[in-house]
Amino acid sequence: LIAFVLMIGGAVAWYVLSPLLRTNVVDDALPVSAPEMPQVPESSPRATGELDSKQSAAPVLSAAFPVVDTPSHPASGTVRIVQSVDETIVRYENYKTINGPDVRVYLAKDLAAREYVDLGPLKGTEGNINYSVPKNVDVSQYRYVLTWCEDFSVLFNSAEISVSK
Repeated sequence: LIAFVLMIGGAVAWYVLSPLLRTNVVDDALPVSAPEMPQVPESSPRATGELDSKQSAAPVLSAAFPVVDTPSHPASGTVRIVQSVDETIVRYENYKTINGPDVRVYLAKDLAAREYVDLGPLKGTEGNINYSVPKNVDVSQYRYVLTWCEDFSVLFNSAEISVSK
């Protein structure tokens, strides 16, 4: 019986503690806003610098919002909202946090994650990391980007965002 309890305890301890020992570095590129412009005759509007409204040289970046850690989950870096022609991205820059079991990234209306959109699992604990926002989601309706542990319903860190309309 003691061996069984130790085995179960060891498995639970490994599940909870082993992610803390793993560091995953990610360096996602900033998304490209518009495709390369094809060669056009000199007489066309594009050759004279008049571009379509959808074409731009770079994606639109929001201000950099600082990541705020919690006492038991240190973190640093910034969050930006990146708008390219094709998609909206939540982008962590110079991000650093600790790992944990089943850590997710949310767009949330509050710090308790009562209303949120799940952007997926934490891809890395350090670096520049992009998360695609579903096309039907209006980012301006959400106040926070959260790094959240699903298993224990614990906030790891957050960034308060504000998107101009």
